[in-house]
Order: sequence, then C-alpha cells, then structure tokens
Amino acid sequence: MTEQQSDKATTPAQTAAKDGDDDIDFMLIELLFFAYRDFISDPDAILGPIGFGRAHHRVVHFVNRRPGLTVAELLDVLKITKQSLARVLKQLIDTGYIVQVTGPTDRRQRQLYATEKGKALSLALARPQSRRIRDALANGGAGDRAAVERFLKAMVDPAHRRQIDNPPGA
Repeated sequence: MTEQQSDKATTPAQTAAKDGDDDIDFMLIELLFFAYRDFISDPDAILGPIGFGRAHHRVVHFVNRRPGLTVAELLDVLKITKQSLARVLKQLIDTGYIVQVTGPTDRRQRQLYATEKGKALSLALARPQSRRIRDALANGGAGDRAAVERFLKAMVDPAHRRQIDNPPGA
C-alpha cells in the first residue's frame, strides 16, 4: 500500500493525532452538532409554516421566560445587533406574539411581554425539546441531570454565566 492509500484509510481522529491535534475531541464536537440539529428540528418545523425562524424562537423563548425583559437586556442575552432584533421583534409584535410597554420609571426603556398567543407558541416550541431532554435523561442514572446542567453551564463563556445565575428580567 502506498503512503497516499494508507492516509485514506485513517480515521479523522488518527489524522488529528498525526497533526498534533490529539487534544481535540472530535467525537463530542460532532455529538453536539448532531444533538443541536435534532434538538432544534422540531421547533423549526413549527416555525416554518408561520414564516418564523430560529431568531424568532430565541426572542419568544426569552421574553416568555423573563417577563418585563428590556430590549437592552434581550440584546445582551442574544448577542445580536439592534438591527437584527428590530426586524424580528417588529414581526413578533405585529403578529401579536409580543407586546412592548414603556418602562414605568424611564420612558426610554421598552419592556417586553409575551401575549397569550406568544406564551402558547413558546410552550409549543418547548414541548418537543423538553421531551427530547426527558428521553435522553431517562437513559442515564439519577444524577445525570445535575451532571448535564454542570456540563452545559461550564460550556458557557464565564463572561456570560451571570445571565444564567442572575437572569435579567427575573
């Protein structure tokens, strides 16, 4: 077998080890990609027919979970531009999923609330995701949920962990 043929027979992990990248966990990276793809597929199927996408999903989720969240806080959570949020938020307001209220002490402040329609959409999107999580945890032991929570929190950039521990609007 020639050297070129033997290279074709190596696995990506073997190739990475040869390249000095043996500290890269390709398997977990791929599992995260596949898990995310499938985790988001159910909401995508619900959102597509109403002309919404993943940005709408994220906005509806956080506004529903954190009533009174300000636009500035939402921008900080989502790490998107004002322009991107403005387009999505306008669609959600115009279609009756979210309402925007002037802040009680600062009239420049805009607080966001999910309407009943928005709450229903948020729950419809969360149910299949929750079912996937529940089914995945059912395959493990009693302490798996706590381990998964610790793992996911550890995956969040330390500069952003305050949004988990002290969420805005909560």
